[in-house]
Amino acid sequence: MNPSRVKGLALFILAVSQLILALDYTIIFVAMPSLGNELGFSANHLQWVVSAYSLAYGGFLLLGGRLSDLLGRRRMFVIAMTLFALGSLLGGLAHSQLLLILARGVQGLGGALLSPATLSLIMSNFEEGSERNRAMGIWASMGGVGLSLGLLLGGVLTSYIGWEATFFVNVPIGLLAIVLAPVVLVESRMSSQSKHFDVAGTVSVTSGMLLVVYYLVQSPVDGWLSKSTLPFLLIGAALLGAFLVIEKRTKEPLLSFRLFRNRNLTGATLTAFLFSASFGTLYYFLTLYTQGVLHYSAIESGLSFLPLTISAFLGAKLIQKMLTKTGVAGTIATGMGLGLIGFLLLTQQLSATGSAWGIIPGTVIIGIGQALVFTTMFIAGGTGIDPKEQGVASAIISTGQQIGGAIGLAVIMAMISASLGSSATLETMMPADLNQAIRTAFILAAGITLLGVIVAFMTLKQKSRLDTKVSQ
Repeated sequence: MNPSRVKGLALFILAVSQLILALDYTIIFVAMPSLGNELGFSANHLQWVVSAYSLAYGGFLLLGGRLSDLLGRRRMFVIAMTLFALGSLLGGLAHSQLLLILARGVQGLGGALLSPATLSLIMSNFEEGSERNRAMGIWASMGGVGLSLGLLLGGVLTSYIGWEATFFVNVPIGLLAIVLAPVVLVESRMSSQSKHFDVAGTVSVTSGMLLVVYYLVQSPVDGWLSKSTLPFLLIGAALLGAFLVIEKRTKEPLLSFRLFRNRNLTGATLTAFLFSASFGTLYYFLTLYTQGVLHYSAIESGLSFLPLTISAFLGAKLIQKMLTKTGVAGTIATGMGLGLIGFLLLTQQLSATGSAWGIIPGTVIIGIGQALVFTTMFIAGGTGIDPKEQGVASAIISTGQQIGGAIGLAVIMAMISASLGSSATLETMMPADLNQAIRTAFILAAGITLLGVIVAFMTLKQKSRLDTKVSQ
C-alpha cells in the first residue's frame, strides 16, 4: 500500500477517534430528556448518565497513559476502542437505569484508555516537523468540532430515530477503527528494560481520582458538607497525598513530576482545566435554555447549535496561521478572549420570551475560540516531551480537562444556588428563573475565560520551536 495512503488512513482513524470522544461528551445532553422519560429517571438519578462517564474517564486517565506507554500504543488503542464500542452497544440496548449507567461507565473507561493512546500514536506515526504538526492540528481540531457537533447530531438522532441512536452511532465507527488499526498504525512502546509497573502509585491515584470526582459530581445534589459525600473527598484527598509520597520514592513512577518542569505541559494542563470549566459548561446550560426556557424539541434544540458547529469548523482552519503569527500563548489567549466576548454576548441575549436567533452571535464567537484553545492546548502540551512519556503527558492534559469540567460545573451550580437563594433545581425552575440562572452561569464562565487569558501569557512560552515548525 502507498505509504502516503497508509498515513492518510492512520490520521483518519486517529482523528475520528478523537471526534467521537468529544462528540460523546455532548451528544447525550439533547437526548437526556427523552431517555429520562422512557427509563423513568428521577432528576437526581438522571445526572448519572453524564457523571458515570466523567467518573470513569477522569479516574482512569493516568492509568491509561501509563499502560499505553508500557504495553504499546496501538495495542491499547484497539483495546480501548473495543471497550468504547462495547459500552456504546450496551447503552443503546439498555432497558433499565442501572444498565445504562454501567454502559456509560464502560464508555468512560474506554475513553480514558483511548485518549492518551491516540496522541501517542500521532507522535510515533508521523515525522517530527510539519508532517506531525499538521497531523496534530487535524487530530486536536476534531475534538473541538466534536463538542459542538454532538449537540446537533444528538438532536437529529433523538428526534428521527430515538435516543438509542446516540449510542449506536459509535459502534460502526469503533469497528472500522479496530479493523484498520493493525494495518495502518505503527506500534510503539517503551523499551523492555523500562517495563516496571508502579502498582502502588496506580492504585492510590486511580482510587483517589475516582473518589474526588465522585464527590464533585454528587455534592451539588446531596450538599457540599453532606455526610454522604464529604467522606469521599477526605479519603480521596488522602489517597492522592499518598500517591505524591509514593511517586517520590519509587524507581520508575507512574507520573514523573519532572514532566512539570516543561513549561508548556504545565500551561497546557492549566489551560485544559480552565477551558473545560468555562467552554465545557456551555453545552449543559445551552441545552437547558433551548429545552427548558424556550421549550424546543430535541431536533429544534439540535439545529439551534448548527452555527456553533460551523464556527468551530472555521476556527479549526485558523489555527496554523494563528500559531505562526502569535505562538501557542497568543493563540490560546485569543481563543479564551473570544470565549469571554461570546459569553458576555449570551448574557445580553438570553430571554425567557426569546428565540434561538438571539444566541447565534455569542455561540459563533465561542465556537471559533473553542477550536483555537482545544487544539492548541494539546499541541503545546506535547512539545518537548520524550516520546516514551507522550501517553502520560497526554493523560495529564486530559485529566486537567476532566477535573476542570467537574469542578467548573459544580462551582457554577453552587454560586447559582447562592445567588438565587432557592432550593429548586434547574430542572424544576420556572422559565424566567431558569433564564436568570443560566445568565448567571455564563457571567461566571466569562470570568473563568478571563483567567484563562492571563494563565496563557504567564505559563506558556511566547514563541516555541513548535511555532517555527508550523510555519515551514
